[in-house]
Amino acid sequence: MKRPAESATRVTIELFGVPRVRAGLRACEVTAASAGEAMAALEAECPALAGCVLDDGWPLPAYRLSLNGQSFITDRSTRLAPGDSLLLLAADAGG
Repeated sequence: MKRPAESATRVTIELFGVPRVRAGLRACEVTAASAGEAMAALEAECPALAGCVLDDGWPLPAYRLSLNGQSFITDRSTRLAPGDSLLLLAADAGG
């Protein structure tokens, strides 16, 4: 796994629905500077997500990633700040 950049910070990734069931976790804390680094770290921490929820460190099309529950993000390079939370959920959640 690639080493996080020096500007990396601790962020929380909250898992909902299938990601939570597959990982067996409600949340995971990782050190990352960007959304892509955070998802790669999650995939390394929870290998059960590989191939069914995450592919190459990014959510598959059936899943969405939300930053702080305010907006959905699609860019791996989205920068993260201290205290940020990423929410990983199925695209049809809440539907």
